[in-house]
Amino acid sequence: MTGHIDIEQKIERAILIGLINQEQDENQLKEYLDELAFLAETAGAEPIHRFTQKIEFPNPKTFVGSGKLIEIGQYIRDNEIDLVIFDDELSPSQLKNIEKELKCKILDRTNLILDIFANRARTAHARTQVKLAQYQYLLPRLTRMWTHLERQRGGIGMRGPGETEIETDRRIIRDKIAKLKHQLQKIDKQ
Repeated sequence: MTGHIDIEQKIERAILIGLINQEQDENQLKEYLDELAFLAETAGAEPIHRFTQKIEFPNPKTFVGSGKLIEIGQYIRDNEIDLVIFDDELSPSQLKNIEKELKCKILDRTNLILDIFANRARTAHARTQVKLAQYQYLLPRLTRMWTHLERQRGGIGMRGPGETEIETDRRIIRDKIAKLKHQLQKIDKQ
């Protein structure tokens, strides 16, 4: 008797967010959000709703305006949303501020695409390239992950005196990046 285990992965409910501005009008944004919805579905998410805002420039703190962010937060709470995907690339500080306000997982287009590549990479070379890209993307965004660990700590053999958790993690990530680059060189020589 042969059988298989059917492991059902929870599909994340997502909302998509984009801006109408000088660089893109409503029609272009609709196209971009259609593409973003396709990418989200490819990654295994279910796009539930779209939020757009007409704004001259992205808010440097939260990408969208404060009123729109409140509206999005209310929608998330009312509709059990797991994931918010922004059509544009967010700065590390925007990611941190938005996560703090919305209290759910936040992705931008770049992060979503890297996730898709990671799930689809089959060869050792492809997996290594994707890991490298993910670490390079993650490095400047580490601050949002360690806001609760601002204290300095020393450690035996691992950290220098007074090195913070985030400095340790940055060093570890840089070491992994160097190692992955070395692995890629070895794979290329084969």
